[in-house]
Amino acid sequence: MHIADGIIATEICVVADVVSVGALYAFGRRTRPDDIPRMGFVGAALFAVSLIHFPLAGTSVHLGLIGIAGILLGIRAFPVILTALLFQSLILQHGGLITLGLNSINMGAGALLAWGAWRMPRVPTGVRAFTAGFLGIMLPAFLMALEFEITGYGRGAFFILSIYAIVAVIEGGLCLSIVNYFQKVKPELLEAR
Repeated sequence: MHIADGIIATEICVVADVVSVGALYAFGRRTRPDDIPRMGFVGAALFAVSLIHFPLAGTSVHLGLIGIAGILLGIRAFPVILTALLFQSLILQHGGLITLGLNSINMGAGALLAWGAWRMPRVPTGVRAFTAGFLGIMLPAFLMALEFEITGYGRGAFFILSIYAIVAVIEGGLCLSIVNYFQKVKPELLEAR
């Protein structure tokens, strides 16, 4: 789901980089000192999970934990995702430096949508957790496919959504499992931030 450099026009990427820096400031400026350990833990998990690839439909994918990042961090998920993507780009060549802002916006939007799904009132916890995990992957996949379609990169860009729908179901189940675990051992982690 990482867009590499050279696929999207540089001008669009630069605009996305500027928007991403603005979002980084807006979502990170009132970070409290007690938020930092949680942000570091989630960032490390996002990076570590990207190291585990599995084959699917002729390609290789990895989990993202974007939904659980949204649940645990709320708007603070955006700075954490941007940082994890920066390290993934530098160390693993997942995505590019020029497209860092675009990738951050795509995946950060997924985390924000997951956070919104988690905060839905009067919806059972399990439904909210699964929905957050599912949407945390599907929105970035949709945005990436849309960007590919608009720029004319490849044919059948929306075929990507069928692949990521499978990943999103897995992420939804994983998010549900993580939430169930936290409810048993440390429920305060799931309280609104």
